[in-house]
Amino acid sequence: MSCLMVERCGEISFDSPDQNAKCVRMLGDARVRSQTGVLSERRGSYPFIDFRLLNNTALSGEIGTKKKVKRLLSFQRYFHASRLLRGIVPQASLYLLDEDYLGQARHMLSKVGMWDFDIFLFDRLTNGNSLVTLLCHLFNVHGLIHHFQLDMVTLHRFLVMVQEDYHSQNPYHNAVHAADVTQAMHCYLREPKLANFLTPSDIMLGLLAAAAHDVDHPGVNQPFLIKTKHHLASLYQNVSVLENHHWRSTIGMLRESRLLAHLPKEVTQDIEQQLGSLILATDINRQNEFLIRLKSHLDNQDLRLEDAQDRHFMLQIALKCADICNPCRLWDLSKQWSERVCEEFYRQGDLEQKFELEISPLCNQQKDTIPSIQIGFMTYIVEPLFERWAQFTGDTPLSENMLNHLRRNKAKWRSLLHKQHSSSRSNDHPGQVTDSQEQTLNEEETP
Repeated sequence: MSCLMVERCGEISFDSPDQNAKCVRMLGDARVRSQTGVLSERRGSYPFIDFRLLNNTALSGEIGTKKKVKRLLSFQRYFHASRLLRGIVPQASLYLLDEDYLGQARHMLSKVGMWDFDIFLFDRLTNGNSLVTLLCHLFNVHGLIHHFQLDMVTLHRFLVMVQEDYHSQNPYHNAVHAADVTQAMHCYLREPKLANFLTPSDIMLGLLAAAAHDVDHPGVNQPFLIKTKHHLASLYQNVSVLENHHWRSTIGMLRESRLLAHLPKEVTQDIEQQLGSLILATDINRQNEFLIRLKSHLDNQDLRLEDAQDRHFMLQIALKCADICNPCRLWDLSKQWSERVCEEFYRQGDLEQKFELEISPLCNQQKDTIPSIQIGFMTYIVEPLFERWAQFTGDTPLSENMLNHLRRNKAKWRSLLHKQHSSSRSNDHPGQVTDSQEQTLNEEETP
């Protein structure tokens, strides 16, 4: 069955929207524990950040009353719950595309292991369903559907849940970012140093973690959630707040879809725990912890990939690389991602300013320009990690390609920063890279 053409059937419909919402509320209210004690979150059990509550409660310092929060949760659950509960019956296939687009999408999938894969184009060709389509394809390519005896319709339903729980209004942390990270993860899993030791379980964990690592991201960072006293910050005691939410939400979707229900209980319990370990590793606050450990392994040459623990550690490193690989892409792709993530930063800064909160680092559009943000990010976060990754892989063509892109992109951002400093200070949006600046830069680099 083609992943591009699957129809979803069998929706449950009630006589009125109130009954639908009531059903969703009953199913979505509680977080659930398995026998292993892993806390999972029902889909849509937490809302978007509703900044109107900030305005109403600025004096008290609390984010809304219990009554307001309850009303908001119910509203969000109604719109975030699966279509099976919402009772929406599609008149036609959700993923039925023109044959020309389908053909182009299939052609791109045949080159999914290439580093110049354009995820933005692929998302357009799949009508905004890049994550679902990509994961279906990769599960098939890696033989995971056969190995784990997965039901194709159930797999598709789970992947739709994941894709729908990303917030499309986020400029950066959306389903296209998840698809981009998943494609990068696929490339890393094929690196010979790692691929020769990976089991089907390792591959499935890597792909699932990449696809769901930012699910239900609210578009603001952890410090924002903490200083606004968001309930997620309280729930996870201000530690890896977003990453814990992404993990527990993923577990909730796995259980709701029953994708792995046919597997032995101990297998599913292990998958849930390892998914958590992988997703939690993407917390940028733990960057030095992983770098120091990786450096120690490489210096001592004591990585034994026959050992499951060492393989899992390298999967964590691979996911961390995939999550921040944008500066290592081709300039045209890298620049788009840079502008998107900075736009998300600036939106947070505007909200903080509006509600008289301290503006977070990198979120002040008047002071933090895109080139300066990217140069700092590349220098202190990306370069150290990818240099160690190249050391691990043994300077493969992919690693060399990524480092070359990284150096060229950093040089371009430095040139743009210099041009911005030389330009008029009356610019209303100093953080933006103008078309004329980029055209001049490209002309200078044309032989």
